[in-house]
Amino acid sequence: MHIRDLPFADPGRPDVRSGPRFLLWLGRTQVGGQAKAMFWGTVNMASVALFPLAAGLAVQAVVDRSGARLALAAGLMLLLGTIMALADMMLHRVSVTNWITAAARVQQLLARKAAELGATLTRRVAAGEVVAVSTGDVEKIGWFVESVSRFMAALLTTLVLCVSLTIYQPLLGLVVAAGVPVLALAVLPLLPHATRRADEQREKAGRATELASDTVAGLRVLRGIGGEELFLSRYRRASQEVRRAAVRSARMWALIAAVQVVLPGLLLIAVVWYGVRLVREGRIEVGELVTVYGMVSFLLLPLRHFEEIAQAYSFSRPSAARAARVLGLERVGPPDGDREATGPGPRGDLYDPVTGLLAPAGRLTAVVCGDPDAAGRLADRLGGHADGGATDGTPSVLLGGVALDDLPLGAAREAVLVQDKDPVLLSGTLAELLDVPSSGAVAAEAALAAAQCDDVLASLTRSSAEGSDDPMRARITERGRSLSGGQRQRLALARSLITDPEALVLDEPTAAVDSHTEARIADGLRRLRAGRTTVVFTSSPLLLDRADQVAFLQEGRVATVGTHAELLRTDPAYRAVVTRRTDEEPDAADEEIDKAMDDKALDMDAKALDVELAGFEKAEADEGEQIGEQIGGTA
Repeated sequence: MHIRDLPFADPGRPDVRSGPRFLLWLGRTQVGGQAKAMFWGTVNMASVALFPLAAGLAVQAVVDRSGARLALAAGLMLLLGTIMALADMMLHRVSVTNWITAAARVQQLLARKAAELGATLTRRVAAGEVVAVSTGDVEKIGWFVESVSRFMAALLTTLVLCVSLTIYQPLLGLVVAAGVPVLALAVLPLLPHATRRADEQREKAGRATELASDTVAGLRVLRGIGGEELFLSRYRRASQEVRRAAVRSARMWALIAAVQVVLPGLLLIAVVWYGVRLVREGRIEVGELVTVYGMVSFLLLPLRHFEEIAQAYSFSRPSAARAARVLGLERVGPPDGDREATGPGPRGDLYDPVTGLLAPAGRLTAVVCGDPDAAGRLADRLGGHADGGATDGTPSVLLGGVALDDLPLGAAREAVLVQDKDPVLLSGTLAELLDVPSSGAVAAEAALAAAQCDDVLASLTRSSAEGSDDPMRARITERGRSLSGGQRQRLALARSLITDPEALVLDEPTAAVDSHTEARIADGLRRLRAGRTTVVFTSSPLLLDRADQVAFLQEGRVATVGTHAELLRTDPAYRAVVTRRTDEEPDAADEEIDKAMDDKALDMDAKALDVELAGFEKAEADEGEQIGEQIGGTA
């Protein structure tokens, strides 16, 4: 797999039973890349390890005054240097590829899981944790996956080097062979402490990230109540806790790094001291001592890889556990092998057995709920996005008598579309924004007209940096920040209308538009969705008046069903929610409104009468002047 081939056509089905199992699965998916990295890593380290041999031959050639052997040693150094440079370059390329492809695979898995779970993801996992997994944790997982091959190359090179030294110079080779395992295992007692401190740092960093995301999301409300300093002080405390945890973790890793430097240094001193004695006794040559010294010095390189793999695993294990926890969340429904939709989806009434809400097929149903949060949860349930589902015994929503939880994921998403209260607009051109999977029955122009987007198109055309008159080529900034709230809401509505699903669920689709535009949107929505099932969660009288039926929810159940006018007359609770008045207010308020309307009507009649009299007097005066002019002319 090359970087240019990303993204993966299918990232696979991960093993999410635990963090280590997930890391093992990732390693198995990149066997080819790992093998390439291990090969080039072995070649690179072998060339580095053999360089002291060439240096030793050169020193011995100088001692023996042999020009031929010196030239041979120089040629060997040149060859090893060339191989070393080539292998190091290829190792870097393959390692970076392994890192990026592993991280990209995890990100694709997370994106697929987010699309599968929809709005329920952030109710089952904290938003801050999702952000931490998709950013920092992905990098740490990729780091461990790519470092495994280099560690294996270092381990293989070290074993071969120890065996070669024992054969080349048994006396010094045995000392090295006995000391290397001690060096490699010396840091093991420190690793559990380092792992705990790393876990503590990641946990505190996740809390700080979650606190920051929540603060930013509610910044407008915080400014309104003057709570900025309170949350700022909380974030300062959380940030300082992260700093202290990071310092404690860094101290432990610094101790491990110090051990990895001191112990090889002691081994090197022991080898040199013992080797000098052997040279003085004439048991080995000076060149042999130089060779052994160089090879022992080389061992510092693979030992650093041993330290790196320990550090990478300590950091990636909790990251992999968090990623596995997110990826292990499942949508209730058919087995994975049956997730592709086959044939036309179900048609008919949309029914929720929990609340008793029935949206007849082909009609516009408005739902009034006094609790906005309950309305949002019900909207998610109607689209099959609800948390839990059949796992907690809650019956599924039915479409045409078929449970949404029993449908393949693709079929459920095609059958019912839910537009959130705060829909997100992705950056890109308007044509790209509206290029969504659809039935093809609704054109973009018709959807934009129904959503009353004429002024939005004009605004996009004026702000287009390319100077094009085609609004479809105008670019929309990230999350539509260059547009007003009402403009974003209308574009999102147009995008939902283009998809033309069997059942469309809209949660407060006109909350940010003025009443005149809202009335026109209501007419356009009713006209464009004729013959299709549409459910609108709203308390706007303009939308309610145009609905075929209105369902009023109280305490989680449908209390009454009827038209807007009927419920206004017969249901005081409904009237209180829609008109924002209590039960004691309607009579007096109605009397005041009637009196005001009567006074206004009298004023209008009086003004009309004054205008009419003034017009009559003016006409009479004009007629008198005309008669006088005729008489004067005759005389």
